[in-house]
Amino acid sequence: MSAAFPEPVRAIPAETGEPPRADAHGHAGAHAPGAAGLSPPQWGMLAFLLSEVAFFTTLIVVYISYLHRDRVGPTPAEALSLPLVIGTTICLLSSSVVIHLAGMALERGRQNLFCLWWAGTIALGVTFLAGTAYEWRELIERHGLTIGRNLFGTTYYVLVGFHGLHVTGGVIIMIVVLGLALGRRVTHANRGGVELVSWYWHFVDVVWVAVFSVVYLFGR
Repeated sequence: MSAAFPEPVRAIPAETGEPPRADAHGHAGAHAPGAAGLSPPQWGMLAFLLSEVAFFTTLIVVYISYLHRDRVGPTPAEALSLPLVIGTTICLLSSSVVIHLAGMALERGRQNLFCLWWAGTIALGVTFLAGTAYEWRELIERHGLTIGRNLFGTTYYVLVGFHGLHVTGGVIIMIVVLGLALGRRVTHANRGGVELVSWYWHFVDVVWVAVFSVVYLFGR
C-alpha cells in the first residue's frame, strides 16, 4: 500500500545564494507585525500635535473675527514691522532644515555632527525669540500697543504669545537633549526621542507660517 500511495514530495526551495533577510531586531526571516506602523510614543505625539492644531486654529479664527473692528488705534498696518518679522521668520524656518540635518547625522552615527546641528537649531530658535521680544518692546514703547489697548492688541498678543511659548518650550527641550547627547546618553541606538522633538519643532514652524500669513500679510 505504501508503494501505491507514495508520500508527497516536498518542494525544496532553490538556493539563491542570498542571505535570509533580517527584521529590524536582527532576526533572520522574521517580520515583526506592524513594523512599518507608528510606535506608541509616535502615536502619542501625533495625538498631541492634532490637539495643538485645533488650539491654534481656534486662536487664528478668533484673531480674524475681531480684525479691523477697533475704534481705538494702533492698527496692524500702523504697528507691525514687516522687515523685522521677515528676518525672524527666516531664522525659524531655517531651523527646520538644520534640525533635519541633525537627525540625519544621528541616524548615520555621527554624534559630534549631530550635536553641532542640534546646537544650531537652538541658536536659531533663540534668535527668533529675541526678535519677537524686541518687536514687542517696540510695539509697547513706540505704539502703545498693550494686551488691553484694543481688540487687535488682545488677539495679537494671545496668538503670537502662545506660539512664542511653544517655541520656548521646544528650545528648553532641545537644550536638555543636547546636554544628554554631549554626555553620550542620546546616540544612534536610542534616537527615538530626537525624532519626536523634531516632529514638534517642525509643527511649531508650520504653525508660524500660518500665523505670519494671517497677522503680517493678509491682516495688514
